[in-house]
Amino acid sequence: MGDKQVILKMLSMLYGDEAESIYKRIESLLEKYDFKTEEGNWVDENDVMVITYADTVVSNDASGIKNLSDLFDKYIKKSVSAIHLLPFFEYSSDDGFSVIDYKKPHSEAGTWEEINHLSQNYDLMFDAVINHISRYSDWFQEYLSGNVLYKNYFIECDPSLDYLSVTRPRALPLLTEVETKDGIKHVWTTFSDDQIDLNYKSSDVLIDILDVLLFYVKSGARYLRLDAIGFMWKEIGTSCMHLEKTHECIKLMRKVIEQVDRSVVLITETNTPHEENISYFGKEYDEAHMVYQFPLPPLTAHAFLTEDSTTLMKWYENLEHIDNKATYFNFLASHDGIGVRPTEGILDDSEIEKMVVAVTKRHGRVSYRNMADGSKKPYELNISFLSLICSEDDSIDLKVEKFMACQAILLSVIGVPGIYIHSLLGSENDIEGMITSGINRRINREKLDKYELFDELDNDNSLRAKVLKNYSELLNIRKTNSAFAPSAKQTSEYIDKRIFAITRENDKTKDKVKVRINISSKEIPIKDIGKDIISGKDIDGNHVMKCYEILWIV
Repeated sequence: MGDKQVILKMLSMLYGDEAESIYKRIESLLEKYDFKTEEGNWVDENDVMVITYADTVVSNDASGIKNLSDLFDKYIKKSVSAIHLLPFFEYSSDDGFSVIDYKKPHSEAGTWEEINHLSQNYDLMFDAVINHISRYSDWFQEYLSGNVLYKNYFIECDPSLDYLSVTRPRALPLLTEVETKDGIKHVWTTFSDDQIDLNYKSSDVLIDILDVLLFYVKSGARYLRLDAIGFMWKEIGTSCMHLEKTHECIKLMRKVIEQVDRSVVLITETNTPHEENISYFGKEYDEAHMVYQFPLPPLTAHAFLTEDSTTLMKWYENLEHIDNKATYFNFLASHDGIGVRPTEGILDDSEIEKMVVAVTKRHGRVSYRNMADGSKKPYELNISFLSLICSEDDSIDLKVEKFMACQAILLSVIGVPGIYIHSLLGSENDIEGMITSGINRRINREKLDKYELFDELDNDNSLRAKVLKNYSELLNIRKTNSAFAPSAKQTSEYIDKRIFAITRENDKTKDKVKVRINISSKEIPIKDIGKDIISGKDIDGNHVMKCYEILWIV
């Protein structure tokens, strides 16, 4: 079946008799954005991404993008291959995730010229925040004014109906009352009253969003992150999560993008239990190229807080085999908190509660979600990962050892690592930012003064400098061994509950690495023999691992 027939089949499933007319509009989009259909290189052990806001590093004399370029050029160089620029478009709230204009960078971020310059040295990932749009966007303002062209862009609802089965990510109202030219309406707002959900039952919305995605591809995005995509399609009487037509929309988006650039990598963000999350690969691996590995952050935190890697190891032992053209996107920290929903069926309520207690003790916050029975459950742990893993009274060197041990898990496991910039730079809790804003997630979204940051990084004894130095060394060593390629096999080994132990092996190159990470405060003997490629030391079969020691043995 040719590409046209495949796309028409998808459109028929979504829009019925409109399929032919919608396809003609898609053809016009493809003509607008040109054709470049070469197959790109798939990811390998050299691919590591840094996750950051465009304006994380600030100064009075340059844009956020320029400051990021200076930071990477001076301190990070080519230790990483890619940068995930969190939403850098004009926005009204939620630190960028309530987009006013999908194509216009906000003033603090920089210009398209600066973004294009950054893309010359790094692969870039753009956020496609396409489940919802700001109430201050032109689209919604046109809807409010009664413009018939935008009448179906949003989901009008009857508040008297039963919406209890709808999955709620936040403890906020699902419907928002708005005043339009045609009177009071209630529109669907999954996340907040400033984030109005788009109506994908309208083919006009589909075409406009495809235009946005193709614009991003032509503007330098090699990776596209589909934010909160599991909520895309709504059907009253269902959970409105992971519906069949949501999956079909993503397949359609991928197929259309492939007509322009076959090297683009699609990543879906669905902060849900594991089985639901991996469904976004698609049964034929025709959906997302990568899915976020959401259980990894809470399970790694649990392992370090309990000094017991058993649950994390067992979860990895049962991890599904995936296609050679698909893989996991691994991360420990991000602009969001540590989601606990992905641990459903893995950790019980008492284990989650112990993590909640640990977060609170370390000055973090816990965000909750509403359940259908009216109760609330922990949804997200808001805290810097470094502050969660380490105690306040730990020395700088002990903090570095603990923190790098957990980050080494991220760099060792199957998939592509995504490193949050505040992890790379050794940031702790931003209590002031959280309290001042009243937003829990701001605890891990600190804006860093460029010149103060550079002074800290130039001070070899600072926490930031030591974390970045250790991180860079691990990243550069990792690139030398193809056993860390996403397609390389991974097997779990049980040595001691306090040791995270796996073996990575690349069948094609025959490279093999035994990963041994002591996640505890105790010394532990191991029987392995080989050479540690981190320290260069021989491991003689009677090695005693120091607390929080990392070994990559060949």
